Amino acid sequence: MAATKQATKNSITLKGSAEMVAEFFHYGINNLLYQRGIYPPETFTRVQKYGLTILVTTDDSLKEYLSNVLTQLKDWLIEKTVQRLVLVVNDIDTNEVLERWQFDVECDKSVTQDSKPRKVVEEDINKGIKAVIRQITASVTFLPLLEGATVFDLLIYTDKDADTPELWEESGPQLIPRAQEVKLRSFTTTIHKVDAMVAYKSDQ
Repeated sequence: MAATKQATKNSITLKGSAEMVAEFFHYGINNLLYQRGIYPPETFTRVQKYGLTILVTTDDSLKEYLSNVLTQLKDWLIEKTVQRLVLVVNDIDTNEVLERWQFDVECDKSVTQDSKPRKVVEEDINKGIKAVIRQITASVTFLPLLEGATVFDLLIYTDKDADTPELWEESGPQLIPRAQEVKLRSFTTTIHKVDAMVAYKSDQ
């Protein structure tokens, strides 16, 4: 029994990879919303994940929103149609884009749901995810302070032939003119690769 369990732990399928990436976005987005002060700190609770203490929301409406988005994202990851996920932070009064967190997703299109599981070291994948989340946390040291009330939006870019749910709206890219950009770390499951970067409004 132990040998079988170990084999499963050190192999990954398309569905398993999609679940790991969606789980990263769950914790990564929650952590980002906390670190950037977009929701009050008292609406978060501490959990242990990837060897880190991560803050996740206790706000029911936010939990439901993120759950709906990430469930759809997981389906698109399995279909290999996701190109990127972007979290945009806007000024609530002017709607000006202040920050744009971009996560580019590459997928090995040769993998199908019927493909044999790939050999991986799960610990290595988790180390890569941990490095990205730690970098998001550390970003408060160089990002400008977000003054005033802010709101966020999630944009998901997919291949043109991906089915879009009825409640989802088309959106512009919400770019920041003359933005400062910082490339962050990346991680890979060997099936999906996620590259992270942040662009922010510069005062200069």
